[in-house]
Amino acid sequence: MPQPPKRLTPSRGPMDLFGSEVRRYRQLAGLSLAQLADQIPFAASTIGDIELGKSTCDRVFAVECDRLLDTREALAHLHDGPFDGRSARFPAWFEDWPEYEGQAETLRAYEPLVVYGLLQTPSYADVLLYGDQAAVQSRVDRQAVLTRDTPPPPRLIYLLPERVLRSRVGTTQVMYEQLHRLADAVSPRLSVQVIPDGAPHPGNSGAFVLATLPDESRRAYTSAEPCGRVLDGPSEVERLHERFADIATYALPAELSAGLIREIAEEVWKQP
Repeated sequence: MPQPPKRLTPSRGPMDLFGSEVRRYRQLAGLSLAQLADQIPFAASTIGDIELGKSTCDRVFAVECDRLLDTREALAHLHDGPFDGRSARFPAWFEDWPEYEGQAETLRAYEPLVVYGLLQTPSYADVLLYGDQAAVQSRVDRQAVLTRDTPPPPRLIYLLPERVLRSRVGTTQVMYEQLHRLADAVSPRLSVQVIPDGAPHPGNSGAFVLATLPDESRRAYTSAEPCGRVLDGPSEVERLHERFADIATYALPAELSAGLIREIAEEVWKQP
């Protein structure tokens, strides 16, 4: 005997509300998940996750469902409202972080494998995001937090191992432009500090970012596979602050780091 479908709770948030409306319109049309999947470019499992509020979706999903289910654009309208664009642009585990990022007075970032997202060039981001232009644009849009006028941009302190500068992402031209972007970014409010190769620093357990908010509360985002996490527990966040301080003791000052970044750009990535 088939189990009844899981009861949805639209009041829990925009993902649950949107998913409940997708299910309602699908059922009104008399379609199963498989039947709907046969007529739009989305798998039945993907549609199921969206209906259950487990997965975000791009606006194109709403448009396709509106077309097929004759909703008079109800789903696209709903997507544009409560989602406010964020859930379509960012994975569910990340969607709260841009808000904390935007509120932060200070950001402290450590990235051991690639350049930190707020300082990536579009071409560098394009390689990491496999050409997903919506995701690339979302990452580029987030970078406006560093150049805004009101409120003042957060103070950013960014630490990275030297190997990130020597690890190829995309073409040599992509790397050359990315490294110069990093060096040019250094300013009184933005520090880029390189940990020289060979320094036995304690930063080998993954990337993380720390945000200090105006009320002096703190949040953290940690990267991991298959997804990251936003942390607000005082003990967890405090441990990351201590780790960041420990890693920073192995980093070069910002001016020396900028010089090293430019040197590597010219010696390793400049095309002959």
